[in-house]
Formats: sequence, structure tokens, C-alpha cells
Amino acid sequence: MAPSAQSLLTSVSDEKYANVKWEELGFGFYSTDNMYVAKCKHGESFQEGNIVPYADFQISPCSAVLNYGQGLYEGLKAYRTEDGRIMLFRPDQNGLRLQSGAHRLCMPYPSVDQFVSAVKQVVLANKKWIPPPGRGTLYIRPILFGSGPILGSLPVPEYTFTVFACPVGRFHKDNAGLNLKIEDKFRRAFSSGTGGVKSITNYSPVWITLAEAKAQGFSDVLFLDAATGKNVEELFASNVFIVKGNIVSTPEISGTILPGVTRKSIIELTRDFGYKVEERVVPVEDLLDAEEVFCTGTAAIVTTIASVTFKDKKTGFKTGDKTLAAKLFATLTDIQMGRVEDKKGWTVEIDRCHQG
Repeated sequence: MAPSAQSLLTSVSDEKYANVKWEELGFGFYSTDNMYVAKCKHGESFQEGNIVPYADFQISPCSAVLNYGQGLYEGLKAYRTEDGRIMLFRPDQNGLRLQSGAHRLCMPYPSVDQFVSAVKQVVLANKKWIPPPGRGTLYIRPILFGSGPILGSLPVPEYTFTVFACPVGRFHKDNAGLNLKIEDKFRRAFSSGTGGVKSITNYSPVWITLAEAKAQGFSDVLFLDAATGKNVEELFASNVFIVKGNIVSTPEISGTILPGVTRKSIIELTRDFGYKVEERVVPVEDLLDAEEVFCTGTAAIVTTIASVTFKDKKTGFKTGDKTLAAKLFATLTDIQMGRVEDKKGWTVEIDRCHQG
């Protein structure tokens, strides 16, 4: 569990950094200084928003997001490099995914350029909250939602696009690998539903399964498909990959699985390493027969899965420094942190921080 915000405070003052005990940073909310807000009326387009002090919203009890769950969020990170740069990783992909989700939920959306600009502004407005290199990252949370009041039917009179950020450490800190429970009762997503977009309605319905699994000592939950209950789909908030020989398989994007930005990047890197990557239906039996299993995501990055438990039977997988997951983690984070040349064109430098 992440330390409380108050417990992370320190009295040490530094013009470059906020007063945070970076070595104790976990993955949890921590209030920073500023956020971005833009509003859009029905029938209009989003215009440039503003950076304002971080604060609570005043919102109608009859707003579309509170009554009908009309909302999306994204997640990406800003990285502080050893040589003083501030980097983003493929922010345009998050902007495109937000647009796809907005179309699905019947909302107007900012252009990709507006999205990326808002993210950059928030990072620069909270620059001192970006952890030192190797101590964490600045997690950025863009949200698009129906903020206007509505009862019964469309149109929603107003929409809000906002972006805030907070410093975070590793999401999964267990270097030995995750211990998953395969959930065979509840389903995360259904065909023709919203599993393929980052709708805010996708997450709390399966909190109960995650809470129960964690109470039983598991790290996370792996969900099965709703149609047959025989094929693996994804974890609570990350995509899954299995390795067998020279073949790496991951569930195909078919409307119930989130098209992760990290997933997309890992598929490309894995092919660069000479592996054959298959995006396909992955039966539970294939997972249990795999040599190695790992998950990917903005928060998870690339995390080894040490074991899964299905119907009370536990199956273990390869872990350690020699795994493909370890190699992918090192390669991806080297790119994100600017430790190697980015030959993919994935990173975006937004500011140069001079060492104090």
C-alpha cells in the first residue's frame, strides 16, 4: 500500500523538487499544484483550456458522469532523465485512444494536438513533482466526462476535459513476480460493450473480485472472456502475454480488451528480438502450458507473472533476470528514460531541466 500523502512530506527544501520523501513513494494519489481544465458546450468543439490551481470541481448532482457514467480516462507518465530532460512516451497514442472512447460514449473530444498540449502544460506546471531519475515518475491522468446536467435523454449540455498529475513509484514492487487468480465467476467485459475503451464504468464493477483476491493473498486478477469463460483476456488494468518457445501470444483486440499503448510497444520490441508474436484467442490451457507469462501497462510497465491459480490449482512460470519480460522491461524503460537512443520516435521531450 502506498504511504499516505502526509507521511511523504519532508521539511527539506529544494528549488528543483517538491518536498517529498522520494524513496518512500508508492503508487497512489498525491496532490500536486496545478491542473488543466477545458469545457465544451453541446454542438461546439473543445478550445484551448487553462492551467489552474489543483482543486475540487463543483458539479451538478444531475451531471451525465454522475448519473449515467459518461466518462473516460487515460493514463501516461512523464520521466525525468539523468541528463535533465523531461520525456513523455507516445502521448499521441493516448490522445487517439481517448478519441475512440469518446466516440463510443457519444462525447466531443479534443484533437490529438490539444490533448498532447494539455499534457505538456500539466507536466511543466508541476515540474518539481517529477521524481528524480530512478525514484519514480509523474503519472498523468486526463479525464473527459459529461459535466452538464441531464435527466432521461440526450443532449448533454456541457463536457469537461481535465488533466491532473501526481508522482508515483512502482505499481508492482514484488520483483519475484505476480501471483494471479484466474477469475471464473465475474467477467470484466462483454462483446459490444465498453471493454475496448477506457470507460470509467469498466473498473468499479470488478473491484469486488480484486478485493477478494487480494484478501486471499493474490497480487491481481486475470479475467476470462464473457462468451465462453474459456479464454484469457486481461488483468484488472493491464494486458497479458504468454511465451512458449519462440512464440509470444497475447489476446487479440476484439472489442473486449483495451488496446494498451504499452502492449502495442511491447509487441513491436518483441518482434525486434526475433520472436514471432501472435495476437489471437488464448485459451486458459495455453496460458497454463506457457513457459513464461507477463503483463504490460502504463502502471505495470512490464511485470513478470510468477504463478496463476485456476480452480484452486496453482501453476508456476519462469521468472528472473533471464526472462523475456526482464529484457523487455530493461529495453522499454531505457527508451522511456532516455538512456538509449530512441530509434522508434516514441518519446517526446517537453523541457530541459538544468541540474541545480
